[in-house]
Amino acid sequence: MPEQNPQNNYFTKRVGRNVFETRPRISVIIAVNDSVDLVRETLESVISQKYREHEILVVNDGSSGTEQLERELKTNFENIIYIKQRRAGISAARNIAIENARGDLIAFVDNGHLWQPDFLTTQLVFIERHNYAAVYCDAVLFGMHSAYRRTFMESSPSEGEVNFESLINGRCNVLTAGAMVRRQALLDVGMFQESAEAFADFALWLRLAQRSGGIGYQQKQLLKYRAHADYRLADDLTRLETQRDVLESFRQTTDLTEDEAEIIAARLEELEAAFAVEQGNVFLSTGNYHDAAIAFRVANGHQKSLKLTAIAWLARLAPWALLKFYRGS
Repeated sequence: MPEQNPQNNYFTKRVGRNVFETRPRISVIIAVNDSVDLVRETLESVISQKYREHEILVVNDGSSGTEQLERELKTNFENIIYIKQRRAGISAARNIAIENARGDLIAFVDNGHLWQPDFLTTQLVFIERHNYAAVYCDAVLFGMHSAYRRTFMESSPSEGEVNFESLINGRCNVLTAGAMVRRQALLDVGMFQESAEAFADFALWLRLAQRSGGIGYQQKQLLKYRAHADYRLADDLTRLETQRDVLESFRQTTDLTEDEAEIIAARLEELEAAFAVEQGNVFLSTGNYHDAAIAFRVANGHQKSLKLTAIAWLARLAPWALLKFYRGS
């Protein structure tokens, strides 16, 4: 029978009969609200891990497909801890799982993605050998109907040390579905920010980089990452706008040192300039030369350079020449 949480009435927890009574080393968290038909394959990739000292928490985040989800879980129901909550978002689902986890280490795998059999073993060795607070890996992309074998880091690279500045500037990108984190470090930074679902992952990694014992990137493809048809296809304007909004929200909601505030301010100027340039390109391509000139001038105001100065000048005085340059480049 499900256990009702004594302090809250918005979720229930059921512990399978085969779940270890002793505390495991690692707690694996799978949060589900949509695509419930994919959970069985994800779960089986976790159960098939070579490293066995782990528990699995599956959180049903108010899915409209609860009956189907529970049918998908049926054959492994006694091997997992199953938590069901009212729809509150993936961040809230992960946080409930973290609070109920017994392991000292937390490993996340999003519904639909698949771990390689040695994921837990390899990540455990890596995090302990270097005494990191968190580690993450690369992934092979699948589900895109392409013969070309692409990896996650080809489009979202991690280069050099993973720290606050490299995360802000996009030199390093953490893949949460391939991450292992010390539970205490998650608790210390306040876990996932439930009020800001759109950038909760990014904000968490920034807070960990601020306060924890370091984040490590293991350059191994230990995960099969299911890429949907629209993966990375957002237009440049949308992508830049999202990055800008994420950083602005983080700046307004987080205590920052003077150096951290300067890093974010500099990055926001870069993003504002890049956003204005993209706007200028759109205006230019549609023959709206007046607004193109304004956009390029705004870009130059955010990040002055000889190139932007020249582009702004051409857009105002000789837009046809600038358009010819763009079409030829």
